[in-house]
Amino acid sequence: MPAGRLFGTDGIRGVANVAPLTPEFLVNLGKAVASSWAAGAQPPRFVVGRDTRISGPMLEAALAAGMSASGAEVLLAGVLPTPAIAHLTQVHKATAGAVISASHNPFADNGVKFFAADGFKLSQVQEEKIEHLLQAASTKQVTGADLGRIRRIEDAAEVYTRFLIRTLPAGFRLRGIRVAIDCAHGAAYRVGPAVLEELGATVTTIGGAPDGVNINLEQGALHPQRLQSVVRDSGATLGIALDGDADRVLLVDGSGSVLDGDEILAILVDARLRSGNPTATVVGTVMSNMGLEIALKNRGVTLIRASVGDRYVVEEMRRHAATLGAEPSGHVVLLDHHTTGDGLLAALAVCRIILESGRDLTQLRGAVSKLAQVLVNVQLDRPTDLQRLARVQKTIAQVERRLDGRGRVLVRPSGTEPVVRVMVEGEHEDRVRAYAAEIAAAVAEACASESGKEQA
Repeated sequence: MPAGRLFGTDGIRGVANVAPLTPEFLVNLGKAVASSWAAGAQPPRFVVGRDTRISGPMLEAALAAGMSASGAEVLLAGVLPTPAIAHLTQVHKATAGAVISASHNPFADNGVKFFAADGFKLSQVQEEKIEHLLQAASTKQVTGADLGRIRRIEDAAEVYTRFLIRTLPAGFRLRGIRVAIDCAHGAAYRVGPAVLEELGATVTTIGGAPDGVNINLEQGALHPQRLQSVVRDSGATLGIALDGDADRVLLVDGSGSVLDGDEILAILVDARLRSGNPTATVVGTVMSNMGLEIALKNRGVTLIRASVGDRYVVEEMRRHAATLGAEPSGHVVLLDHHTTGDGLLAALAVCRIILESGRDLTQLRGAVSKLAQVLVNVQLDRPTDLQRLARVQKTIAQVERRLDGRGRVLVRPSGTEPVVRVMVEGEHEDRVRAYAAEIAAAVAEACASESGKEQA
């Protein structure tokens, strides 16, 4: 096991077939996960799903083998969105659920993330227990009839589809809506178009032909350009852009403009306020646009800012009894319907708002007037404590003085990649871009200097 904490912001992630994400490690991980819940009278049960990456079947087989070797029952759900596995974990009264996916990352990457029996992400305490078992190599090993059984859930997609439809009013239909959906050649390539068609929408699908290596390739939530063209050319009511595991979504309006998680959140809040549903508090992240915060404040709604990562959004939502939360990247959480970010669920909720309000997405998005926001990623060779870099802190302070309270600066290390993210918001985009570039340059130079000192 590698040194340091194994679990990151969203499970374990890396290059498939490179440590730690080798088949051998996944077998040991499966044993550790099964052993951590092996104290009950009944053997533990796990639901396992994956996305469409070429490495998925290999890692799925290894994880399931390790779980079985420690006496656990394994239910294979196959290729399905991450939120589907969270739901199936509850439906099958499983001990936990596991998703083999690297979400929006390139196809060569992969990862494993877990849900507890209640459908929420594992707590840090649970993750640390699994890591301890891996480190101590003290996992349970069984033989004979005590080996766990591995079987497939034949109706997994249908169960998830029924769940999505039940989040809408009984008998609700999407007749009259033309939807273009980009599945990113990922986990929702079947279930996404299927649920829209079953609800009566006219559907155009792109990014729906996975081959194991094209997941997220110039498609989906990170690359919505093709979807924008399809929406404009086809006259679609809206476009839905999912990422590789479909736990995040961006929307495209009829003019081809993209709506991010901030704007989707504002649309959901406004709809609930119009329906008389009290919504005093919602949760965003430190990356949520200041324009969203201002718009919500004008409606009497408080925005709580969580750390980046949908698990942290959900934690704050539960702490503040909020039912709506989102990240700008498109993780949208409707906690009164589901335990985690769900791109299809959020898209269906917006489709309902369009039909019930009689307003199109271009009109609905006017709920937020966003400040210019620029994000620059600075690649690092190794983790660096930015608080120790005096030059970086001085540059940040200078930019904040120039913004004079009419913008924000946020500089933070990524939780999933070896980069520092520099974000600047303000009223004038050209100045914001210059400020972000100035801070990014200071970060790059200071980190290079630190690295040089260590090598010397």
